[in-house]
Amino acid sequence: MFEYEFMVRAMLAGLVAGIICPAVGVFVVMRRYSFMADTLAHVSLAGVAAGALLGVYPAVTTLGFAMAAATVIEKLRSGPRLYGEAVLALMMSGGLALAVVLISLSRGMSIDIFGYLFGSVLTVGPGDLWLIAGLGCAVLAVIILFYKELYYISFDEEAARVAGLPVDRLNFIFVLLVAVTVAVSMRIVGTLLVSALMVIPVLTALLVAGSFRSAFITAVFLGVVSVALGLTGSYYLGIAAGGAVVLTALVFFVLTLSGKQLRQAWQRRLLAPGAPKKVKEELVTGDGS
Repeated sequence: MFEYEFMVRAMLAGLVAGIICPAVGVFVVMRRYSFMADTLAHVSLAGVAAGALLGVYPAVTTLGFAMAAATVIEKLRSGPRLYGEAVLALMMSGGLALAVVLISLSRGMSIDIFGYLFGSVLTVGPGDLWLIAGLGCAVLAVIILFYKELYYISFDEEAARVAGLPVDRLNFIFVLLVAVTVAVSMRIVGTLLVSALMVIPVLTALLVAGSFRSAFITAVFLGVVSVALGLTGSYYLGIAAGGAVVLTALVFFVLTLSGKQLRQAWQRRLLAPGAPKKVKEELVTGDGS
């Protein structure tokens, strides 16, 4: 499949998305803010329609809409009378309504809504690849630079504020990271599935990881593998790329969860009253396999 340039571009862009989505998604899940990716993705769809309507490169308007929505979300969330979930629901409904109106106004123009909704490897051109690679490197650089601070506010925002960290500024940086990640990844997995690529590898990693760092590394690894296998499957099976990537990540989650549940059931059976005493001692002390 790598004899075709569009598949090479799609795989490279997909690997970028497979790295930055779980990398940002770890902090999103830890902050119980998984709904944010969905919200920004729906607003980004309005950016796509706006780009088609105005004759502007859609990637630019998509990124602009996502970052503007992230800024508004953080401003409203930090207000004294609005809850985070309510703000996200407000922005999602408003963004989707705006997208529908702009799409209706741009009727007759060349805009691949299906590709933006569910992802399309054919939409990644040479200019898109350079933009995705540049933004992906920027996201990783910010994560590396503020890793400890983001980790701190993800677990205990109030303690971080007491410790003297600029929590408001860090929150603003965080939502912009999510916005850029959504704008970059929606070309591969689509608007409706981008949040899944940010969340599912993280949930899988949390099932097996013993620390935050190991969860971070495992989630990124699973994201990269899911994208590679999903895009390969989409090419040879002729199915949607975004759906194939997300289903691959979901298979990893189901297998990991099933394996963990079977292991726990086996341990409970061995610890039952009728189990041999030696096996019980090994399980309790951790010497058993």
